[in-house]
Amino acid sequence: MTALRQRMIEDMKLRNFSPNTQQAYIRAVATFAKHFKKSPQELAAEHVREYLLHLLQERHASWSLYNQTRCALQFFFSITLGQDERFDRVPCAREPKRLPSVLSIEELQRMFVVAANLKEKAMLMTLYGGGLRASELTSLRAADIDSHRMLIHVRQGKGQKDRVIKLASHLLTVLREYWKKYRPKDWLFPRPTLPDQALTRTDVFRIVARTARRAGVTRPVSPHTLRHSYATHLLDAGGDLRTIQVLMGHKHIRTTSIYMHVSQAKIDAAPSPLDLLYASQTPPQ
Repeated sequence: MTALRQRMIEDMKLRNFSPNTQQAYIRAVATFAKHFKKSPQELAAEHVREYLLHLLQERHASWSLYNQTRCALQFFFSITLGQDERFDRVPCAREPKRLPSVLSIEELQRMFVVAANLKEKAMLMTLYGGGLRASELTSLRAADIDSHRMLIHVRQGKGQKDRVIKLASHLLTVLREYWKKYRPKDWLFPRPTLPDQALTRTDVFRIVARTARRAGVTRPVSPHTLRHSYATHLLDAGGDLRTIQVLMGHKHIRTTSIYMHVSQAKIDAAPSPLDLLYASQTPPQ
């Protein structure tokens, strides 16, 4: 590891950046330097602008990757190198707002049935049953399952925040079966060949996508799809937005409110102005 990379990592640790953010920022700076085939400290703000345009025009990168890369390079130049670069001239992009993809109850049930083994079934059910992010699932320890209070303790989720989630009785039954068979000691879902290490986010994404294909779900499915499905189904069942916000660990209620747009129950309950218009008229004799 170079001294420059070590310093950037230390700068991020001092600001309590999450491990995922640290990895993303380091990867972004390394890819930036590789593009120009120079050390990043030999580059400047004009190279940043050129590189961001390259991401959009040639690599067709997403707006989220664009913004993440911009933030990573801004941190590197402004904090790690201490250079007063004018990043206000490189605008942040406004990401298009898209509705979340949600699985039906039948699709979820098929995924649980066709899971490759009991461990993967328990993982999928925990993702959905707790509305967890992939990183939160991989960080779960066996001790975080509180069967006495019927709670799941999420430690240091996004934004370094703890929260608790209701533990469904059916999920507890599956987790007990899983524990009896696999006997995890520390991490709830350890790696198969390295039991002292937790599964990686990449492992979880791969398992979810593979199981969805096996279940006959044709559209792309990620761990976040199960999380979106949890929130939407909870809203369909009569949950209020404030409670769902707390359970999901959202900082702002507007983040949670997007599920109003995909809730089938809310859509069905909304009257149609066209039907109301004709309902108020006396039918012709």
